Amino acid sequence: MKTDIFEIADKIYRLSTFVPQVGPTGFTFNQFLIDADQPLLFHYGQRALFPLVSDAVKRVMPLTKLRWTTCSHVEADESGSLNQWLAAAPNATPAHGQVGCNIWLTDMADRPPRVLKNDEVLDLGGKRVRWLDTPHVPHNWDAGVTYEESTGTLFSSDLFTQMGPASPITESDIVAPAIDTEKKVPFMPPTPLAEPTLRRLAALAPTTIALMHCPTFKGDGAAALTALADYYGKRLLS
Repeated sequence: MKTDIFEIADKIYRLSTFVPQVGPTGFTFNQFLIDADQPLLFHYGQRALFPLVSDAVKRVMPLTKLRWTTCSHVEADESGSLNQWLAAAPNATPAHGQVGCNIWLTDMADRPPRVLKNDEVLDLGGKRVRWLDTPHVPHNWDAGVTYEESTGTLFSSDLFTQMGPASPITESDIVAPAIDTEKKVPFMPPTPLAEPTLRRLAALAPTTIALMHCPTFKGDGAAALTALADYYGKRLLS
């Protein structure tokens, strides 16, 4: 296996590892590095992938330069290598929403976390990252996503998950493949929070959606998120 690097937006890098052993067609795991005065890593990844992903980051910058780390929710591919990153990046502070800090991060992290309020913006110096609480979207009470304002990039965690290998960038439909995956592996609960949360994300009108599993989408992010909101709204009524 190897971790590939691709710049999906200005100074935003997709660190992508394809694991062929997962599922019938393999599975792609992506982390994202925002290069700014205070760089931020979104998604820690599994412990087993840490050597590959950290070496990829080193090809962009020294690990000592990392200032912030965060993820959407507690899960192996989101947060498994949390403390490996904190050990390798001594200047990095783990950050998460209030619920995540309360229920797992404060206890699990080897350094005290920074609590992020809903809609709080971290000014990274050249990039501005907004934290958005999204409980149970894609799943887990602590879930949240981030939005980089200067490039219009939404880091969507498991939303729009697809199976198999993927090119770094797509302009094709990501909604139908995501619905197909959800029908096969129902990972996101159709709670009353799903539809309004997705519509709130659509209102950001992102032009780039950085999927955790499969390609980064370039195009009308508002339309894609609205279509996904429509699907979950109908599922709740069915």
